[in-house]
Amino acid sequence: MHLQSLTLSSSHSLLKSIPHFPTSTSTSTSTTPAVRLRIQSVYRYDPVTYPNAIGSSRADWQSSCAILSSQSQRLLSQDDPSSSSSSSSSSDHISSVNGHNSTIENLNLVPIQNLSDSTSLKPQPKPLTITDLAPPPMHGSNLRVAYQGVPGAYSEAAAGKAYPNCDAIPCDQFEVAFQSVELWIADRAVLPVENSLGGSIHRNYDLLLRHKLHIVGEVQLPVHHCLLALPGIRKEYLTRVISHPQALAQCEHTLTKLGLNVTREAVDDTAGAAEFVAMNDLRDTAAIASARAAELYGLDILANGIQDDSGNVTRFVMLAREPIIPRTDRPFKTSIVFAHEKGTSVLFKVLSAFAFRNISLTKIESRPHRSHPIRVVDGADAGTAKHFEYLFYVDFEASMAEPRAQNALAEVQEFTSFLRVLGSYPMDMTPWSPSREE
Repeated sequence: MHLQSLTLSSSHSLLKSIPHFPTSTSTSTSTTPAVRLRIQSVYRYDPVTYPNAIGSSRADWQSSCAILSSQSQRLLSQDDPSSSSSSSSSSDHISSVNGHNSTIENLNLVPIQNLSDSTSLKPQPKPLTITDLAPPPMHGSNLRVAYQGVPGAYSEAAAGKAYPNCDAIPCDQFEVAFQSVELWIADRAVLPVENSLGGSIHRNYDLLLRHKLHIVGEVQLPVHHCLLALPGIRKEYLTRVISHPQALAQCEHTLTKLGLNVTREAVDDTAGAAEFVAMNDLRDTAAIASARAAELYGLDILANGIQDDSGNVTRFVMLAREPIIPRTDRPFKTSIVFAHEKGTSVLFKVLSAFAFRNISLTKIESRPHRSHPIRVVDGADAGTAKHFEYLFYVDFEASMAEPRAQNALAEVQEFTSFLRVLGSYPMDMTPWSPSREE
């Protein structure tokens, strides 16, 4: 009997076949056809497409391969009494590893002799794994967190507050940050959804519905804006100020008080504005960004704290591929989105479902229903009326582990045509203080 060693294939999907030659003590001229066993082990990347795949990481998969090797050895040794005594002690008492039961009935063993035509087997498409996109994080490595912007952006600071010592991954667009998590390039994403002065970031509300990520936390970051320019430049030389539209809006009155006769131009992000000024040696242009951006790009700070209100706070949400388990031992917040095929009349019923159970709402946001933007109603006497259709985003202070929250959503679901829970996650309870220079 031969047992070919199990080796990891480059596709991380199949293990080599094991030839099994039963031994015989008789001298009969008849021969027993060889039995070949193939062991299949899939490194999970999509639990829907590959429901029998094992492990959530490469380490889990390698551990499971070791179990397969040991159990297949015991299976094959059943025909060889001489080897059964030595193998039983090492294989009969293997404990579960990484959540996988090591009993033989759980092994995916496929005798090739049962296949109709083994020569007609064709290579199957290789599943896309994280190793095809980026090196997998090794044990003890930092969490990879995606954010929109360049180094020095407020989103980078929020990522650092949410996940200290993380590896921050800059993305040029919000949607790229979503996709980086979906494609396993990043483990988390931290993106802004609202600001205390500028209001909601509508783009990210739309992306929350378009993508299948889950909100697993929130972080609130005090925003401290600075006016940055090249070294040696005075405010009197400036003719233009560039920054993110939200930052420009948050500093509008202060720029006027400074007596600056400048034009305002919007760019993608605050730190990107500082980088643009530095890289292009723009001596007539200033940027509104953070003090860290000034340090990174070699700019001078002409004015500190130029936001119109010291209570300038941006709320970020933390996104992941899988939801977290809601708890009741600390304050939780739940975010949902819903719609109704007959318009906004359902909103009162939704509010009543929460008010009846004493659940406080912290956010209500309406966005156009892109799939059904307009509802046409034909009246017998009044003619045709057109109503705009909306999706409603709601945040409320309760955990989905609480019966009152479960009952409220059960009632909401009765009179809505669409309901989705975006996440139930811990609230950011960090003591708040007005934004100031760190």
